[in-house]
Amino acid sequence: MTTLAVGTDTFSVFGTTAALLVSEPGRLDDARAVADAELAAVDLACSRFRPDSELSRLNGCGGAVTSVSELFAELIEAALRAARLTDGDVDPTCGHALAEIGYDRDFTVLQAAGLQVPGAAQPLSRRPSRRVPGWRSVRLDRRRLLAQLTSGAQLDLGATAKAWAADRCAGIIAAKTGSGVLVSLGGDIAVAGPPPADRGEGRAERAGAAGGGWDAPGQTVTIRSGGLATSSTTVRTWAVGGQRVHHIINPATGQPAVSCWRTVSVAAGCCVDANTASTAAIIRSEAALPWLQSAGLPARLVREDGSVETTAGWPSDPGPA
Repeated sequence: MTTLAVGTDTFSVFGTTAALLVSEPGRLDDARAVADAELAAVDLACSRFRPDSELSRLNGCGGAVTSVSELFAELIEAALRAARLTDGDVDPTCGHALAEIGYDRDFTVLQAAGLQVPGAAQPLSRRPSRRVPGWRSVRLDRRRLLAQLTSGAQLDLGATAKAWAADRCAGIIAAKTGSGVLVSLGGDIAVAGPPPADRGEGRAERAGAAGGGWDAPGQTVTIRSGGLATSSTTVRTWAVGGQRVHHIINPATGQPAVSCWRTVSVAAGCCVDANTASTAAIIRSEAALPWLQSAGLPARLVREDGSVETTAGWPSDPGPA
């Protein structure tokens, strides 16, 4: 990604690959310790695949008012904010819809099974479209730390939690170590603190490589602060009844979004906002272009045929990916 003398570490988390870079190599161990602790706390709060998580407890309480931790409340609030900003296109009540198409286990387990869901799962062609319960069925009292799900809603915070965790880790690491830091969680990238001294203009990152590593096809861009996120219909996929499906649910149908874009990368003031916009762009398909442009969000959108569109001052692109 870059030839700068920085401390670098990669590891697995949340069923994907994480990368941690610090501008002070001597602080890498301290940075990794912070990242491990914060990511473990996020996983315990909102993993849909852990029976001991707060999210599983809330999903399984039959609509009862439930006490939640401050951390989990922040994660729910971030998901509800994403829903408001996108008019419900990025909706946290897609948990049941994802389970119905086989995403009811950690993605690493799906990979180990050959990305094939057992035959009991219905092919999409036999499943009627059904709108998810909707984000307004999630009630959160931040002051009293209480949450409730109505209308049979089941939470899944996959559209925001990973990006939120990247922002949180980057901010805490920068504050505790005084080092510039980059945190990438499967293509959700957050930066904080001073950039490397020999490249004061920013940090070079890969756009268009969600979950695919730094050497995946894409474009190298430089960001100075905030976040960069990539959403894709081609990376986290599996087969149901012989049909390929992906994890980005259109709340209006309860099924994987049908989009003209295979990959969307967005830069924003923080990673969670960037990921909210990139996910919404996949769902909005062609309507994403004027929406991103009007919002002033720099973005790179790749069509199924490999042709590229950019918005709002995204660095010039050479053409097809």
